[in-house]
Amino acid sequence: MEYTNEKNVKMDSSLPNKNKPSKAFRSKKEERRYWILLIALIGLGLLSSYGLLVYNNPVPVDSPSFIPVAKRRMVAIVSMIIAAVCQSLATVAFQSVTNNRVITPSLLGFEALYSTIHTSTMFFFGATAFIGYMGTGSFLFQVAIMVAMCLVLYGWLLSGKYGNLQLMLLVGIIIGTGLRSLSTFMRKLLAPSEFDILQAKLFGSVNNADAEYFPIAIPIVIVAAFLLFAYAKKLNVLSLGKEISSSLGVNHKFSIIYVLVLVSILMSISTALVGPLTFFGFLVATLSYQLARTYDHRYIFPMALAIGFLILTGAYFIMNHVFNAQGVVSIIIEIVGGVTFLIIILKRKTL
Repeated sequence: MEYTNEKNVKMDSSLPNKNKPSKAFRSKKEERRYWILLIALIGLGLLSSYGLLVYNNPVPVDSPSFIPVAKRRMVAIVSMIIAAVCQSLATVAFQSVTNNRVITPSLLGFEALYSTIHTSTMFFFGATAFIGYMGTGSFLFQVAIMVAMCLVLYGWLLSGKYGNLQLMLLVGIIIGTGLRSLSTFMRKLLAPSEFDILQAKLFGSVNNADAEYFPIAIPIVIVAAFLLFAYAKKLNVLSLGKEISSSLGVNHKFSIIYVLVLVSILMSISTALVGPLTFFGFLVATLSYQLARTYDHRYIFPMALAIGFLILTGAYFIMNHVFNAQGVVSIIIEIVGGVTFLIIILKRKTL
């Protein structure tokens, strides 16, 4: 009997300590690698943004006219920061709560709704009303419509008797497809001059942003981003799936709706500010998982922010000052993101 007790004691001592927290990285080497990469990406992003401010600036730095020129360029950089924060955080959080690293918030129809709003304005009221349909009022209207659509979608499909994420995503895809078809039909009936004006607005670009939107957009983005960062530990649990997260004491339905509301706010701000960036978030999230190499969202989020900011600033700097092709930046990003999406799909052979 004494031998059995002694054996049991030895067996119990070999079990892992439940009070000991699991580490975000498997080794000190991986943690050191993470911080080196993060600092390097942040440094490259800051270098690219500095280049956008001063490179090829026709006004010398010591000239009094330099500040007004730099301010105009700073509007584009602030837009890039907002878009990077919104797209990166929203995509990572969305993929975590849906437990799928392929689908993105774009499936919920944000870009389709954005396109439909602008196309309808041009179709029903003409080019004069479309050009005049600017300012904080139109910006808030677009954000409110997008968030309201998602809240209705969540409340209907996640709180009902048969509510589940798969049904919500399917309905989102159907709504997005229907809105795209409607906006395409209306664009075919526009005059060529109206179509050209509209098409310039439908391309995702930091040039679409207006500095008067910043006092509204920046505080909302800061609050939503802070709430997602504060929810990072629960996102670690939610990414394990419904059964495991529920068994660990997490209110799965409330947590899913809470995160999706924050995702819808961030995506609506980004889309209303700079336009559609369908595959940008997917590209950032995919690279973040590869470089961060951790399950912990407290580390994935900063890596995603650094990568998103570097992609935007680096792409605009290279296209503007190396290839003199400013208008194709978003197209290049979408092509790279789309190709990455196809590669991931072909490798996984499933959504």
